Amino acid sequence: MFAQKIENIREKTEIVILPEMFNTGFTMEAEKFAETMEGETLNWMKEIASKKRIILTGSLIISEKDSLSGEMQYFNRMIWMLPNGQHGHYDKRHRFAYAGEDRDFTAGNKRLIASVKGWKVNLIVCYDLRFPVWIRQSPAAEEPEYDLLICVANWPDRRANAWKTLLQARAIENQCFVAGVNRVGVDGKGHNYSGDSMVIDPLGEILYSKAGEEDVNTVTLEKDRVEVVRKSLPFWKDRDNFLIN
Repeated sequence: MFAQKIENIREKTEIVILPEMFNTGFTMEAEKFAETMEGETLNWMKEIASKKRIILTGSLIISEKDSLSGEMQYFNRMIWMLPNGQHGHYDKRHRFAYAGEDRDFTAGNKRLIASVKGWKVNLIVCYDLRFPVWIRQSPAAEEPEYDLLICVANWPDRRANAWKTLLQARAIENQCFVAGVNRVGVDGKGHNYSGDSMVIDPLGEILYSKAGEEDVNTVTLEKDRVEVVRKSLPFWKDRDNFLIN
C-alpha cells in the first residue's frame, strides 16, 4: 500500500515521511514484530528510496543485541534512508510509559540531525514531542542546529488538541519548520486516530493540515523563510544554557 502511494507521487520530492511503526501500527509486542537492520522493511526502504530517488523516513521496531550484556534490546527506531542505500537512524528517547513502552523498549540517547542540500533536519518520534528540552536548539551552537523538525506518530484523536498545539509550539520556540505525520483509522485495540498531520512554518503558521482521512500531500519549504524569521526576530539567541544528561 505504501509502495503504491509513493509510486503515484508526481511532484518533485526530496523527502517522503511515513508514520510511527508504519509497518505494524503501534504495538508493545516488540519481540513478535521486531526486525533487524538487515530485515525486510529496511530492504524495502532501500528499494523505494533508490527507485524514486528520495529520502524515505519513518519508524519501526528494531532488535539488536547489547554489546556488553548480550541481551536482546528493542528500539522504536526512525530510519533516514538515502537514495544511495546509506542510512542513519534515531531511537525514540521518550518511551510512552502510559502504554508500557518503557517496559518493552530501550530508550535512545542521542539525536540525529541530518543534512540535506543546505538544510539541517532533526528527527523525533511521537511522545518526544512533549519534551521541549530534548528538542530545543542547543545553546552551545553559534547557529541554530536545525531548520526542519520531523515528528512521526501514532497519536490518538482524544489527545489531538495536544498534538496540534505542541507541533506549533515546537516550531515557534525553535524558529524552524515542523512536519508532523500521524496515522489515521482505528487500530486493533479500538483506538481511533484522526491524523491531523501538519506542516508548520517558523512563526507557527499552518501550511498544511489534514484530519480524518488518508492523504498524500507535497509541501514545498523555502529555506529563505527560516533565515528571514531568524534574522528579523532573533529570539533564538536569548535561549537559556542547559545540559542534557
